[in-house]
Amino acid sequence: MKKTIILSSLLAVFLVSGCKDEFLDVKPPAVFDEAGLQNRAGVNFLLVGAYSMLDGVGSGATSWHGSADNWIYGTVAADDAYKGSTSGDQPEITFIEIKNILSDNSHFRGKWRTVYDGVARSNDVLRIVEKAADLPEAEKVQIRAQARFLRAWYHFEAKRMFNMVPYLDEKTYNPEDPNSTKIPNDKDIWPNIEADLKFAYDNLPGTQSQPGRATKWAAAATLAKAQMHQKKWSDAKTLLTAIVSSGRYRLMERYHDNFRAATNNNAESVLEAQNSVNDGAGGGENGNSGATLNYPYAGPTTCCGFFQPSQNLVNAYKTDANGLPLLTTFNDADVTNDQGIEANQPFTPYAGSVDPRLDWTVGRRGIPFLDWGPMPGKSWIRDQGNGGPYVSKKHLFYRSDVGTNTFANNSRLNANNTRLIRYAHVLLMLAECEIELNNLEAARGLVNQIRKRAANPDGFVKNADGTNAANYVIKEYTAPWTDASVARNALRFETRLELALEGHRFFDLVRWGIADQVLNAYMQKEARLRPYFTGATFIKGKHEYYPIPLLEITNSAINGKPVLKQNPQY
Repeated sequence: MKKTIILSSLLAVFLVSGCKDEFLDVKPPAVFDEAGLQNRAGVNFLLVGAYSMLDGVGSGATSWHGSADNWIYGTVAADDAYKGSTSGDQPEITFIEIKNILSDNSHFRGKWRTVYDGVARSNDVLRIVEKAADLPEAEKVQIRAQARFLRAWYHFEAKRMFNMVPYLDEKTYNPEDPNSTKIPNDKDIWPNIEADLKFAYDNLPGTQSQPGRATKWAAAATLAKAQMHQKKWSDAKTLLTAIVSSGRYRLMERYHDNFRAATNNNAESVLEAQNSVNDGAGGGENGNSGATLNYPYAGPTTCCGFFQPSQNLVNAYKTDANGLPLLTTFNDADVTNDQGIEANQPFTPYAGSVDPRLDWTVGRRGIPFLDWGPMPGKSWIRDQGNGGPYVSKKHLFYRSDVGTNTFANNSRLNANNTRLIRYAHVLLMLAECEIELNNLEAARGLVNQIRKRAANPDGFVKNADGTNAANYVIKEYTAPWTDASVARNALRFETRLELALEGHRFFDLVRWGIADQVLNAYMQKEARLRPYFTGATFIKGKHEYYPIPLLEITNSAINGKPVLKQNPQY
C-alpha cells in the first residue's frame, strides 16, 4: 500500500480522460474526475491513498512534521528525548520542547495538514464506494470499515494533539462548495471517533491477507485507547480482554524483534505503518521519511543528529538489587556518560545494574550498536553540548540491511516499519484498566508478562565474545500489589520503559493528569545539563494541547470571519 501505486493510477485515469473531446469542459479547481474512480479498481486506489497517510508523510511538503511516530509531539515534548542536533537547526522543535509554543509554529500546521489529508482521503473512499456498481455489498462493507477505521485514526491523532478539532465525514464535503469543510471546532468529537471505530470493530476481519490493512483487533485497540482517554475503564477492558482472548497475538521472545525491518509485521504487531524501499519508487519516498533527521551524525549515516535520548530516560532504566526499577529515586544520580570526552580518550561505561531494554532503545558509548560494533561516543554526535551523548536506536537499520532494507541512494530511507500498536501496548493498557478497576493482582500479572520477556537473556545486547554488554538485572514483581497508588506508579513506569521513544510518552502524561508535575520537575533539573531549559515551564490548563495552527484559523474564514477558534491561553 504505497503512495506510488495510487499516484500512478490516478495519473492514468487523468490521461485517459484527457484524450476525449470533453477536455474543454473545465472542472472546478481541485476537483478530480470521479467517473473514472467509480469502480472496484478506482475505489481501491483511493483506499490505498488513504492508507498511505498512516506514516504521516505525503501531504504537501510535510515529512517529520507529521511523522507517525510522533517523535516531536509525543517524545521530545516529554522527558524522553532532546531535539538534538545544533541549537540553530530546526529551532521550532526546541520551542515545542521547552514550551515556548506559538500558534504560527510551522510544525503544527504540518501535523494538521497530515491528519486532515488522511481524513479527506478516507472520506473520498466512503463517498465513491457508494457509486461503484461493480462492487457487491459485502465488499463495500469491508471497504467502508477500513475507511472508517482510517478516518477515526486520523481524527484521533488530531484530537489528542489539538483537543477541540472539527470532525469531517463524507457528507460534509461538497466539491462545488469550497467552504463546505469549514466546520466549527465547538464540539467534543470523541463520540464520532468511537462510532467509526465501533463500525470497524464490528465489520473488519481478525486477519487480513495484506500486511498493514486494519483488522478487527486494530480497531479494538484504538477504540480502547480512545475510551481510556475518557476514563471509560470498563469499556476499554472489555475490548482489550477480547484482543488477548483471541489468541491472535503474542510477545516476541526478543524485545528488539519489534524494531527491525527483518521482523516487520510479526506476531506482536497489531498495527504498523508500512515502509518499503527499492520498490520502484524513484526517490525512495516509501521509506521511513518521518524519521529522516533522526540518525547519528556519523557511523551508519552522516545526518542529521536529531532525536537524542535524555539523561532522564537513561536513568530510568537503572534497577535495584531485586531487578526492579527505582520508581522514585531513579534520577537522583546519573548513569555514567561520556559527555565532553573525545572518542579517542578513555571511558568506562556505567557498571551499575540496568534494565536490558536500555541498550535496545539508546545508543551509548562502549555498547554494541546493533551490528555496527561498539558505539564510539562523541564522534557520532553532532553537538554533545546541545543534545547530549546519546543517540536513538529503535528505528535504526542494521549494517546487514544496507542495500536491501535501505534505499540505495539514502540509507536513512529504510524499510523498518513504524509500529503504531504492539501487543505489549495492549497488555499495558489492560493492566492500567485493571488498576483503575481495583484488580491490582491481575495488573501485576500483565506487567510481569512484559518484564519476563525483557528478562530473556537471549534478547540481551551482547559483546563480540558473547558476553552481556552491560550489567543487565531485571526481574518480575513478586510482592503482591495491595496499594492502588503504588501499582499505578509501577504501571506508568513500566509503560515508559517498554514504549520509550515510540511517541506515546507526552500523550500518556497528559492522559494521566500529571504532565505539569512530571515535566516541570524534569525541565527544572535538565537546565543543569541543557542550559536552554532554564526558565522553561509547563502551564497547566494550556500546554496539555497544542495550539490550532494560526494559518488554519485564517483559512477557515467565511465572509471574513474565522470558523475555527483557538485553544485556551494561546
